Amino acid sequence: MGTRHITELIICTVLFLIVAVMGFMASRWKRGDTMHSLDQWGLGGRQFGTWVTWFLVGGDLYTAYTFVAVPALMFGAGAMGFFAMPYATIAYPMVFLVLIRLWSVSHVNGFVTTADFVKARFDSKTLALLIALTGIVATMPYIALQLVGVQAILSTMGIKGSLPLIIAFVVLALYTYNSGLRAPALIAFVKDILIYIVIIAAVIYIPMQIKGGWGGIFAAADDKFSAGGGPGVLLAGPQHLQYISLAFGSALALMLYPHAATAILAAKNRNTIKRNMALLPAYSLMLGFLSLLGFMAIASGAQPIGANPAKGIAGDGNTIVPVLFDMHFSSWFAGVAFAAIAVGALVPAAVMSIAASNTFTRNIYKAYFKPNCSAREETLVAKIVSLVVKFGAVGFIVFLNPSYAIDLQLVGGVIILTTLPAVGLGLLTNWFHRGALITGWVISMAMSVYMLWDIPKLNPKTGAVIKAHFGGSGWPLAKWGFNTTATIYVGIVTLAVGIVVAVVMTLILRALKIPAGNDSTKPWDYYVRNDDEAAKVATGEGVPAAPVSTPSSST
Repeated sequence: MGTRHITELIICTVLFLIVAVMGFMASRWKRGDTMHSLDQWGLGGRQFGTWVTWFLVGGDLYTAYTFVAVPALMFGAGAMGFFAMPYATIAYPMVFLVLIRLWSVSHVNGFVTTADFVKARFDSKTLALLIALTGIVATMPYIALQLVGVQAILSTMGIKGSLPLIIAFVVLALYTYNSGLRAPALIAFVKDILIYIVIIAAVIYIPMQIKGGWGGIFAAADDKFSAGGGPGVLLAGPQHLQYISLAFGSALALMLYPHAATAILAAKNRNTIKRNMALLPAYSLMLGFLSLLGFMAIASGAQPIGANPAKGIAGDGNTIVPVLFDMHFSSWFAGVAFAAIAVGALVPAAVMSIAASNTFTRNIYKAYFKPNCSAREETLVAKIVSLVVKFGAVGFIVFLNPSYAIDLQLVGGVIILTTLPAVGLGLLTNWFHRGALITGWVISMAMSVYMLWDIPKLNPKTGAVIKAHFGGSGWPLAKWGFNTTATIYVGIVTLAVGIVVAVVMTLILRALKIPAGNDSTKPWDYYVRNDDEAAKVATGEGVPAAPVSTPSSST
């Protein structure tokens, strides 16, 4: 390790330690009477205002996926990587009305997870269990993606072996165990400040170091992707369907993850959610600049760690952004940039592990193993599970061995989309039959696993099979007999099948007069604006002033 890398490591370590101290101290921030309840440990006391929620949700959703995986995809695959821009922009308007309803009904009924809501809405422990398991499984690869981001900066600094990575995750595990959701909420402020500083510096300074500036950057990218008759920096015709379906499917999946719901339920009132859905698209501007780092790397001649173009060895594509920073920034500022990526990975990893542990504890442990457990015991189990989840995510890296870290997020997106009929549509209507939703989930999940398993990873130049299974999320239409090279995002296909099955089976089961269960939520539960109204509705003292449906209608 040279002098430059030692400086980078010192700066990165110092900033990491500052963040770690903040994580441990966060247990005293906005603290309630006790930390021995999921409301306090797992949801931060449900008291975060607009700015805290904005940083928390932003820190939760804009992860190492943003800083490492998207630019790596841009570097390796070109314009397809821009799918993150439209999906991050359209997601918030799409879920605006749904999320405020989730906040309201959860605060009235004390729901901690989306599976809590599903159980009450459709009167089905089985359906709630399926939703809980799906959320946990979909979250695991997302946590693993954060681990890939930390690995990338360690590799760039010349650090070999897994010990530093293990130490980082041990520290993360400890302050999460101690402080719960307050830790990532507080650290998210530092994370976003660091990221904004680094990105503003990158988009101004790096193009100044490249011949031709931005024009030279796009010209270099166009030359790379047009070699051999390719489409250059534009999408080829067969790529359009994959691009559109991937952007739309990812937008639908974004807020279905347990960690997204956790951040939303921690807000103190309904207006906080409204403001955040209006403000969060601002992050998309940053995402666009981050995406272009992949093109900057091409123009700079940067190569991923382990790459050997002469021998056709691609190397670790996930390291391309750290390598770019290492090339152009001074050693001390490169250390700041690496710290930003590391913190940008650890903040969402903390929220995700808390969300997964909340889900396991509330919807599996308490529902099936110890229904009468105390709030203290419930919180203790959640803390322990949060530790297990973090390190269990490593298994996804070993199993999938992704060439691009983005594969992990896309696989998780396909899996979590199977819950949309029960969670997303369930927040709008109770029309679906619980048996139909279970059937739709089973068929949709089975199709998702099979289709993902049957997609190989191909060499983009030679077409040779690099990996026989779990090679991506784009299903070749040629497998269905179409004479085309176009692909479609697996999640859109399986979601459509799941919704159709749920609709058809609901009609059949209602025709057979099979009991659908009792919806224990009330129409006015979905309209309360703050905790005072929620308490009144829960105790029967009053209802919100907003007009509501009659109890017999769908909400």
